[in-house]
Amino acid sequence: MNKELIIRSSSEAVDFALLKDGKLIELHKEEEKSNFQVGDIFIAKIRKPVAGLNAAFVNVGFEKDAFLHYHDLGPNLSSQLKFIKLVSAGKLKDFSLKTFQFEKEIDKDGTITDVLSSNQSVLVQVVKEPISTKGPRISAELSLAGRFIVLVPFSDRVSISQKIEDKKEKERLKRLVQSIKPKGFGVIVRTVAEGKNTAELEKDLQNLLSRWTAMCKKLPTAHHPSKVLGELNRASSILRDVFNDTFSGIQIDDEELYNQTKDYLQEIAPSKQSIVKFYQSKDTPIFEKYNIERQIKTSFGKTVSMSKGAYLIIEHTEALHVIDVNSGNRSNKATNQEDTAMEVNMIAAAEIARQLRLRDMGGIIVVDFIDMSNPENRKVLFDFLKEEMSDDKAKHKILPPSKFGLVQITRQRVRPEVNIKTREEDPNNESGEIEAPIQIIDKIAFDLERVLKNHKDVVLNVHPFVAAYLTKGFPSLRSKWFLEHKKWVKIIPRDAYTYLEYHFYDKKENAVIE
Repeated sequence: MNKELIIRSSSEAVDFALLKDGKLIELHKEEEKSNFQVGDIFIAKIRKPVAGLNAAFVNVGFEKDAFLHYHDLGPNLSSQLKFIKLVSAGKLKDFSLKTFQFEKEIDKDGTITDVLSSNQSVLVQVVKEPISTKGPRISAELSLAGRFIVLVPFSDRVSISQKIEDKKEKERLKRLVQSIKPKGFGVIVRTVAEGKNTAELEKDLQNLLSRWTAMCKKLPTAHHPSKVLGELNRASSILRDVFNDTFSGIQIDDEELYNQTKDYLQEIAPSKQSIVKFYQSKDTPIFEKYNIERQIKTSFGKTVSMSKGAYLIIEHTEALHVIDVNSGNRSNKATNQEDTAMEVNMIAAAEIARQLRLRDMGGIIVVDFIDMSNPENRKVLFDFLKEEMSDDKAKHKILPPSKFGLVQITRQRVRPEVNIKTREEDPNNESGEIEAPIQIIDKIAFDLERVLKNHKDVVLNVHPFVAAYLTKGFPSLRSKWFLEHKKWVKIIPRDAYTYLEYHFYDKKENAVIE
């Protein structure tokens, strides 16, 4: 398994495409104007505590107030408020918390009006970006994420990632972290820390403490509201969270971003620094070179095609997302309906896991798999879906398939869903829209596979532009079809056809598929 990160920069935004064996699995966009990313820390003022919601609305500079629930205050809120007051007034200049006297923890079942009041200064961190009509979701329990550890101010707790299963390794890491942990700070050990030594963890810890100190220095002169600590740029944060030994290449078309990424990789994985490449070709845009544009066009529509003619229908509502699995027009190689359903469902499960990451779909997702009567098959499907989603960094929970074939998934939503328009203006009808023209090639290929099973000689009638796309170049798509199916397809351009119209005929000129 090889992973590649392809980064495209423009004047307005930076796009990040994560490829797994050449297939697009994640797509992120960092816009220049984006000021509310997950992880950003703000000094802000409470606008209004609301006892009925047990939450407060906080002015962080967004058009809609941020939402701060009582359960997101953290047990040591009183200590944080005292710290802010002393630092802002210039009375506390040692930010290490070594000598800082902690206040009593707040009651975990208390009410918001007991601990917060209007116009009170508070440090808050974005945990969910603004989505739709809602402002950001924030927390007063701060955390600074590094490569191997997460630093938690105003805490003494040490915890180890649950994904590290080896008990001896957990104990080793806990002892190691407790020996280097500064007073007044808690530490969460991340999964990638497994097997790392003291020097590596301590270096990560010192970097985080430096960021904490730099943030605290801003507080005495900071406006309310203002960002006092920003997340890493998106390239570095992606590398921090997903980078591992399976990465085989990082291609970047912007020189400044290339240098930043190379420097960051030098810090976290010096031996892998050589995989960062500066893409300089002016003839082919970087996303075209790696076939990303095509994958975007064919992956973000309402209908998602899969292998063997199967496809997904993805619908979005305000409350949830619904995914319907269809076997399509595929020919049935299996001996019975149960085997067919199992085969299609397994293909769909892999694609659904990819689609959730690719679109960053969150909330409740209901998947309507094809019904299977055998409970053993339902268990195999459930286990396979869990395995396919195991690489997903977003917190998620999957319930076993019901007797109706429905699988319910909840997935953490911290950013707006990636929503790319794949329909384009219809050149034959100015008032309508059509699917992106590139999708017609995939549809033709799916239909062709079915047609060639029952017909030796096939004639394909298409619009002249599509005919040229299929026949020109070396090797042409038609040549590839010949190598795959061992049958030559005659292609006839038809001026009378609309752009996306096509029909198959046999040698007697009888229509094969309407």
